[in-house]
Amino acid sequence: MSALVLALIAGAVVGLALGALGGGGSILAVPALIYLLGFSPATATTASLLIVAATSATALYAHARAGDVRWKAGTLFAAAGVLPAAAAGAAAARLPQPALTAAFAAVAALAAVRMLRPRGAAVRAGHAERPARAVSAGAGLGALTGLLGVGGGFLAVPALVTVLGLEMRAAVGTSLLVISVNSLASLVTRGPTATGLDWAVVGPFLAAAILGAWDGKRLASKVSGPVLQRTFAIALLAVAALMLLDVVA
Repeated sequence: MSALVLALIAGAVVGLALGALGGGGSILAVPALIYLLGFSPATATTASLLIVAATSATALYAHARAGDVRWKAGTLFAAAGVLPAAAAGAAAARLPQPALTAAFAAVAALAAVRMLRPRGAAVRAGHAERPARAVSAGAGLGALTGLLGVGGGFLAVPALVTVLGLEMRAAVGTSLLVISVNSLASLVTRGPTATGLDWAVVGPFLAAAILGAWDGKRLASKVSGPVLQRTFAIALLAVAALMLLDVVA
């Protein structure tokens, strides 16, 4: 199968995940870029940030039209992550490639476990908003975004529910604002790896992801959220296992 076809398929899946779940796209984008399209881990995380930033902004527009974005809460949460995202993005280029891959696999496994947990307990725990926790959660998410090239929606959604007390639909929409801001902040510090991107692959990947985000928003309104989330979590566990095997092999 040609690189163009693989890029289109992978991009569509990434867009569907972001549009339907408000996160998770980069968790799929990075392994797809490395294992299907031959990118190095450092270049893959940079390409992922670019793809996720543009796709998240597209999905954000769709959710905002439906009134599912809490702009004030999302802006405060995202602002706390801007500097950590930029600092971690600059540090990522100096880390060994196997270390980045192993860290990414661990985060993917964590995301899968969180997605498989019953949602009700998280919602009940989050009615008391705590500004200090919101700032620390936003900063941690920004650092993760910069270091591993993930938008962090899989962590932003539960954090927005439990820390800021948002309902799930609003958390999904608001997480897209957080992802967009953090991804752009990290990209600013990744000049060296950004200049070496293969745009013949990244361009089609990005276009397919943007189109997939619109389909993901429609899919979320038709398919049960828990079903989508469990399916995605199982796929994440498989990806994490394969990446860890690659590191130790």
